[in-house]
Amino acid sequence: MVFERRLLLRDRGTGVLEKLWLIPWSFVLLLCAVAAVGYVALYSAGGGAPEPYASRHALRFGFGLVMMLSIAMIDIRLIARLSWLGYLAGVGLLVLVALHGQVGKGAQRWIELGPIQLQPSELMKIMLVLALAHWFHRASWERAGNPLFLLPPILATLIPVGLILKQPNLGTGLITLMIGGAVFWAAGVRWWKFAILIGAAAVIAPIAYEHLHDYQRARINTFLDPESDPLGAGYNIIQSKIALGSGGIWGKGFLQGTQGHLNFLPEKQTDFIFTMLAEEFGLVGAMTTLVLLALVVFFALAVALRCRHQYGRLVALGLGVNYFMYVFVNIAMVTGSIPVGGVPLPLISHGGSAMLTSMLGFGLLMSVHVHRDAEFGAARE
Repeated sequence: MVFERRLLLRDRGTGVLEKLWLIPWSFVLLLCAVAAVGYVALYSAGGGAPEPYASRHALRFGFGLVMMLSIAMIDIRLIARLSWLGYLAGVGLLVLVALHGQVGKGAQRWIELGPIQLQPSELMKIMLVLALAHWFHRASWERAGNPLFLLPPILATLIPVGLILKQPNLGTGLITLMIGGAVFWAAGVRWWKFAILIGAAAVIAPIAYEHLHDYQRARINTFLDPESDPLGAGYNIIQSKIALGSGGIWGKGFLQGTQGHLNFLPEKQTDFIFTMLAEEFGLVGAMTTLVLLALVVFFALAVALRCRHQYGRLVALGLGVNYFMYVFVNIAMVTGSIPVGGVPLPLISHGGSAMLTSMLGFGLLMSVHVHRDAEFGAARE
């Protein structure tokens, strides 16, 4: 009966009320739960007050929620037609950053758009997913293995990656490259081509290391031996590990974290927000947060599996990988598993660009879910 109703809606065109019926409200509640965790953590980071972090976080999430539901109503086929236009806009913003961007902490990554300070590299990851999904969505298995057919999407991936690396932003550049690779793999690109690229990267890595900025090499050296500079480059990760370990099983209690509230923990409202949660709520609180974040990723994968058209499958997978990379890099960074880099924890860390792009991605993901039975053209041979 449910499947027949979906077919009927697809055939006659789905109205706004009917689309609202199809929205996965349990997923909306899940996002609200993750954002609530962020509010609690930022309330603590603000010294037990809603200002200056928690109240802004709530306002941004409220705005993002409206934006997300609005995007979910847009027909996925219209989004597909606008994919490359969005990609060009994203590249244009990256070029604008290179020419007139604001410099902060030694990097030129932000631009002012009226009252909004935007980091275009975050937006570009989503635009790249849409563009690659549009390129591959009607490609047959044979066509996806044609090297000439793969040349345009390869260039489309390398252009924004190069612009992001120039800022410099090594972490986001590598994440963007991985997201593009995930879409290539899902589209049917042969595994041996990835093996060749990985082998080439392994050969080039020592050469690339010599061309990194000094602070980037310092992060890698600190990752390998944090104790070599405990009061300098190694300070952040050492304090993070102390906070993680001191939380124990149940934590020190809300607003009772000593590392965070005595200002030993750096960037506690952004990059190291998970460490602050773990110190105050312990292993139980940290694992609960990870379960909520994992459920968001699983929803994206479920949408990809249930979608009947290739465009939606690739978009859902790409967005799921994007969110997973946010979470993985941030958690691995604060636990000392990878070198420290400026990657926030989505819906939890303080920051407008990360919140905006996360909710934009969720809106697109929900549009795929709502329009999962939309009819696209047949595959191109």
